[in-house]
Amino acid sequence: MQGGDERPEARLERAVRVAEQALIEFEIAVETFRVEVENFSRLHHQKLGPMYARLDELDARIAEARAARTGDPEDLRRAQEARAAVLPMPGVDELFHEWIDADGLSPEAAAMLTDRPVQPPKRVRPAEEARRLYRELVRKAHPDLAREEDERKRREEFLTRVNAAYARGDEALLRELSAEWEAGPVPAEERLSESEELYARLEWLAERKDMLSALARELEESAIGAMLRMAPDDPDRLLEEIAEQLLAQVSDRETELAELVQ
Repeated sequence: MQGGDERPEARLERAVRVAEQALIEFEIAVETFRVEVENFSRLHHQKLGPMYARLDELDARIAEARAARTGDPEDLRRAQEARAAVLPMPGVDELFHEWIDADGLSPEAAAMLTDRPVQPPKRVRPAEEARRLYRELVRKAHPDLAREEDERKRREEFLTRVNAAYARGDEALLRELSAEWEAGPVPAEERLSESEELYARLEWLAERKDMLSALARELEESAIGAMLRMAPDDPDRLLEEIAEQLLAQVSDRETELAELVQ
């Protein structure tokens, strides 16, 4: 059939396929940014946490030294507040923050509970080859491409492993998963869906796009997301720059404290 003789279902089928591929590409973009936000948060805590703690301690000592010099009630109050900020009482959320993430137990917590070596992310942004392997795997194995429920579940379980490997930047494991997918069962050839099913599929895809858009906005508007937008090309360098700024602040505080206790 040509042109106007083409069946409406065929045009609808193509529209569904285009929408599916567009959604997958959008989901890849959202997931890669989510991984960068989560990795930046973890690495920020691991690498810069001690520097922030050192700054808090120095601020407390400076306030205490100043209060000891002046004896002023306001200086004494500031010193007490600064000291209290050094070791605040953690709340429940803070206690569990490093143990639980969007996917449940964090990789670090799961590793500790299963006696496996802890494998925190090495970089904010996985290497380019890991990114390429990840995108390729998601495009091939995405659950949205399945029509049967059993096949969808198989793909969902497989992509859970893919996402975890990508979050750690584990290029070797991503290669293994790629080989595993290629060696796996070939999905049965799909029959052409009826128009009602295709319309329902388009509606579901639109709803999922709205959900992903909301998640993307939430990530972009978060504190870490805002920091990453400052360095879209090299987020790892941003961590180094923040570390350099904190070291300069530590040096300034140490100089100020030395002058006060002379």
